Amino acid sequence: MSYCHLTPFERGRLDTLHKQGLSIRSIARELSRSPSTISRELRRFKGQSYEAEAAHENYLQTRKLVGRKSKTTPKLLNLIKQKLQDTWSPEQIVGRLLSGKLCFITIYRWIYSGMLPVGLEVLRQKGKRRKPVETRGKFRLGTSIHQRPKEVRKRTTIGHWEADTMVSSRGESKGCLATFAERRSRLFLAFKMPDRTATSMKKSIEKLWRYMGVALKTLTSDRGKEFACHEEIKDAFGIPIYFADPYSAWQRGTNENSNGLLREFFPKKTDLAEITEDELVDALLKINGRPRKCLNWNTPIEVFQHEVLHLI
Repeated sequence: MSYCHLTPFERGRLDTLHKQGLSIRSIARELSRSPSTISRELRRFKGQSYEAEAAHENYLQTRKLVGRKSKTTPKLLNLIKQKLQDTWSPEQIVGRLLSGKLCFITIYRWIYSGMLPVGLEVLRQKGKRRKPVETRGKFRLGTSIHQRPKEVRKRTTIGHWEADTMVSSRGESKGCLATFAERRSRLFLAFKMPDRTATSMKKSIEKLWRYMGVALKTLTSDRGKEFACHEEIKDAFGIPIYFADPYSAWQRGTNENSNGLLREFFPKKTDLAEITEDELVDALLKINGRPRKCLNWNTPIEVFQHEVLHLI
């Protein structure tokens, strides 16, 4: 039986329906395709968010390479291996170093076929994540996210951070991390805390303020009780804190995504009280040293340093 590849229109519909949360079988019915076709298409982006435009571009690049002799060299394979071990994804490697020379799907194929001598553990695969049951309590006061300046929402200037708390496994330890993600550059920082209290969070925000200075203008967080110190923070450092709507983690998507990247190094069963400062710094350097597609394949560190020069 002949197989007909998805058209650009079908990939666009698939992208929309997938983001709406439809199941593979439901999408297949909408497109009059078999579930296996839809599943196979989504699997090509395993560990990545499916994007129709990127999917079709990768398909066209792959078609161009059909029948060609492999251009692999020991130097190229060693470069890819090194970056995979530095926790870069295949898409980041191609986007930053090999644009137009290789399709990132090819790197996956080399890994699975054994051509690239690395284990599958180098791939940063993410399963479905479910939010843990909230146990810390909430508070109702504070300035709503809807009152943030437009420049914060549009990421036009540097200095606007999203804040959150990463906790140890339930019942294991009170040790946790205060995490901060800068919206424009995606720079990500984290500080160890002994517990999830407003006192500990205030100390972490003070530390961030000492490090960042003029590059810390606002914070956006949820209404967890560790952020009940918001008025003290504003009085002490002049930093307003804006609060997201309930059950709206997407309003702090930069920080949520960054926390997921940090979980690659410290899975949910990790006792965060036991990790060392060196381990935390090493993880943050790797995360901030990865090129990002949304930054035109620059790294968060590069973008942040460039933007800070304009503040001096």
